[in-house]
Parts: sequence; structure tokens; C-alpha cells
Amino acid sequence: SILTAKEREIVGMVCEGASNKLIARQLNISLSTVKTHLRNIFAKTEVINRTELVSRTRMSSVQHSLNM
Repeated sequence: SILTAKEREIVGMVCEGASNKLIARQLNISLSTVKTHLRNIFAKTEVINRTELVSRTRMSSVQHSLNM
């Protein structure tokens, strides 16, 4: 996977609808660190926003389960 463990954790939380503030609080990191992680995630996954990230993550998850 091109994402780090922390980035994958954040993607999971975003997919569950967590806000940046909630992610920061639950992971005990600053809001600016969450935003940095999200910028890195967007660049690595070539998406432009949270909505596209969630959509692509869900689509990828469905494709993965169909290939098993």
C-alpha cells in the first residue's frame, strides 16, 4: 500500500464521517497534523477532496471483495 498505517487509519475515519477535529482528538494529534496527513493522502491517491476519497475508497473496497 502506498499509504502509511496512520494515513490508512485516517482514511477509515474519514469514510466513517469523522471531522478533522474529531480525528485530531481521537488520534491525539493536532488539527494541522490531520490536515497535513489529508494533503498527503490526497496527493498519493490522486483525489481532490474528501468526497472523492470516500467514493474511491468504497469503490476499491468493493472491487477487492469481488476479486477474492
